[in-house]
Amino acid sequence: MAGAEEKVCLECNVWASSDGPAIIKNGGKNKMVKIRLRRMGAKKNPFYRIVVADSMSPRDGRCIEEIGTYNPLMSPSEIKVDAERAQYWIKNGAQPTDTVRALLKKANAL
Repeated sequence: MAGAEEKVCLECNVWASSDGPAIIKNGGKNKMVKIRLRRMGAKKNPFYRIVVADSMSPRDGRCIEEIGTYNPLMSPSEIKVDAERAQYWIKNGAQPTDTVRALLKKANAL
């Protein structure tokens, strides 16, 4: 990555270059950053938070930032997203999952 501009978020220890994905530099271990769903709610009553997390962390584990919510039980489904933060993370290389990508398109955040 010669000549690539690197950016760092001091709050969350995430490095991003202008030509590659966002990477967490964690004690010499580089990890990809994903935008994905974290399941909340009770049994058979799902509620999801849209989070930015290390790709290796568990589904409901530690996240870097929460950028929105999704409630599939409302009719129509309720989607709330901080579009500015979603754009920031995507611009810095975070990869949204297929489901989150579809939700961001519905919420006009992509």
